[in-house]
Amino acid sequence: MTVTPHRRTPTHARRRLFLAHAGGVVLSHACGVVLPHACGVVLAAAARGAAAQGTRKWRVGWLGWQGAVGGTASALALAAFRSGLADRGWVEGHDLELLVRNGDRPRSGELAAELVQQDVHLLVAQGPMVFGAKPVAAGRPVVFCINGDPVEAGLVSSLARPAGNLTGITALSTELAGKRVELLQAAAPGGKRLAAVANDVHPGVAIDRAATQAAARQLGLSLAWYGLQSAADLEPALDRVARDGADMLLAIPDALINGQARLLAGFAAARRVPSLSGWSEFAEAGNLMSYGPSARGYFRQLAGIADRLLRGARPADVAVEQARDLELVVNLRTARAIGLQLPAELLLRADQRIE
Repeated sequence: MTVTPHRRTPTHARRRLFLAHAGGVVLSHACGVVLPHACGVVLAAAARGAAAQGTRKWRVGWLGWQGAVGGTASALALAAFRSGLADRGWVEGHDLELLVRNGDRPRSGELAAELVQQDVHLLVAQGPMVFGAKPVAAGRPVVFCINGDPVEAGLVSSLARPAGNLTGITALSTELAGKRVELLQAAAPGGKRLAAVANDVHPGVAIDRAATQAAARQLGLSLAWYGLQSAADLEPALDRVARDGADMLLAIPDALINGQARLLAGFAAARRVPSLSGWSEFAEAGNLMSYGPSARGYFRQLAGIADRLLRGARPADVAVEQARDLELVVNLRTARAIGLQLPAELLLRADQRIE
């Protein structure tokens, strides 16, 4: 597989992204509030102790999620996170020690507890690993990155005012949801029937569904929604998609869907329909396209939040951010295999092309 970067001036990467929550909230990277809160004292106390000893070496615990492509996804995420910390002046072995644990959600609590026992100052949790980290953090700051709504997931009290010991990044955005529908319609302009498969217990799924419905309606597409409760529900749902004669397949990104990227690619290839989701691994697995956060940019952005906390900010004072750097990945091999001639305008918009 050859991945060809095709970089354009990333005007889309700096747009404001909208998250319709509690009546409609607009997130900006600059938003931040000062909220008095007891949490955050852990790092402040550690800083005073380090200064007294004439040394300042921070221990950061990394909880990597082994999801759709096993350890590969976590390794790439960790490399980007490390790069982001290095760019901000942190040097592993000098003023920073990074302790790494990788696993899946069922083991997240156990692995987080191991890191807490190692007396880390800060926990960084990839994807669903945050749900194991939260109950065992014992007041330590936790930085998360999830696809869904962190308020609905019970991680923070609000996006602008987290109010506890957790903050981080969300990839949920109504603008992203609508843009994915537009991209599918551009790839298959003759299509009229859009099928969306989604984890119906995913925090924020109602926001995704409303935005997808609005975009489909605006483009004159009929939308059929196939909700899942677990991975076991996917194959029966795809059987229904096939019977209903969908022209396009949209996979709403979350941990469950991301883990089924290859199965979805096989289904789309057999039905010769374009398929799209939110992360580049989806296109790399054989689906036609992905549109969403750049994994490298996403985890470098996460490092920026960790940097602020390590330098004394409290999680309660650091607003939850949205992913800033977005990318469109197009799998040209898949396009050829399903007999699709992609419009030149769509190809020009691609940040990466898989040949």
